[in-house]
Amino acid sequence: MVETQRPEGPVPLFQPPPLGSAELAVVDRVEEFKRQLAYSFQPRRWYGLLRRNTFAKAVRASNSIEGYEISADDAVAVVEGEEPIEVKSENWFANVGYQRAMTLVLQQADSPHFQYSTGLLNALHFMMVDYDLSKHPGNWRSRPIFVVDGETDETVFTGPEPEAVPALMEALVQSLATENEEAPPLVRAAMAHLNLVMIHPYSDGNGRMGRCLQTLVLARSGVLHPMFASVEEYLGRNTREYYRVLAQVGGGGWRPDRDTRPWIRFMLTAHFRQATTLLLRSKYYQSLFEEVEALAERHGLPERTAQALADAALGAKVRNATYRKLAEISMRAAGRDLQSLVEAGLLGPEGKKRGRYYRASPALLAVTTKIPKPGRVEDPFDAEPGVTRPAT
Repeated sequence: MVETQRPEGPVPLFQPPPLGSAELAVVDRVEEFKRQLAYSFQPRRWYGLLRRNTFAKAVRASNSIEGYEISADDAVAVVEGEEPIEVKSENWFANVGYQRAMTLVLQQADSPHFQYSTGLLNALHFMMVDYDLSKHPGNWRSRPIFVVDGETDETVFTGPEPEAVPALMEALVQSLATENEEAPPLVRAAMAHLNLVMIHPYSDGNGRMGRCLQTLVLARSGVLHPMFASVEEYLGRNTREYYRVLAQVGGGGWRPDRDTRPWIRFMLTAHFRQATTLLLRSKYYQSLFEEVEALAERHGLPERTAQALADAALGAKVRNATYRKLAEISMRAAGRDLQSLVEAGLLGPEGKKRGRYYRASPALLAVTTKIPKPGRVEDPFDAEPGVTRPAT
């Protein structure tokens, strides 16, 4: 891969650094992981479950960074368009809005008529925050904006003046439309994320928009199915480091002349570790399905019930609606299957009527103890070769 160079002339936006051998080596490794992922995601019996759970984890993680926490089960309900298990709240509506925006991103991934535009970005923002009109969904901010550290009460970032926002966002959109194709998609996406967050064009939701835009750029690159291109799950588990690097690169305000190498390295690490985690997870799902399919067969149950068994074994509250979508069967057939799983001692029912769901029984959970858990994930930029960190 040819090393990239910083463009000459005025720099209206933050620019990527020239990539050295270390960064390029990580880019190559991530791209190889993504090719392996694309192969491993060829139609498998467990693909639907993995796809749904990956989407739910991404939506939940991106919102958790901003403090909009929901349970893992409600995150699944969000992506399946179901009612929450817990009570609806602002956190729920924030996650629903993000799911809607991300669904549009997925739909635009391979559109032959796609164009980057400020209108598209404003539409995504509207979807995210239209549950609260005080957040001015779909509109640039009209006032100065500051980011305050919740622990120290100090102002850690000041956004550009509101009068500068329209021109900066036009410059960002133009850069996305005319980006030098020699820059790796991972880098182009990371810089789109960084620039949007640093411009801070909205009165609220800027972090979510930056992460959503990054996924859009990756989805358009076609490197991998867009559902698996996001690193939001990783960012949600490493929020403190995410904010630390943004503060380091931003330098407290709109300073596009600053060195962006720490950000690029952080995002390449995120991609490396997320791709590795997905590879390990896909292998785990495969092993899990083999075990639960054998279990269903021993009990004389339909093969499709492995979908419900695997979901429950992963800790989910299985509902009729979620199971019938995974198994692609009717509500009545799903009800019969779930009752058969209860009678076989593999699931336990909780709740009543429309609120009923099913959990894994001790007998089902015992099966999962046979499967090795995903291991540790290497840090691609660690100075000591072979040093690893826990999978995150």
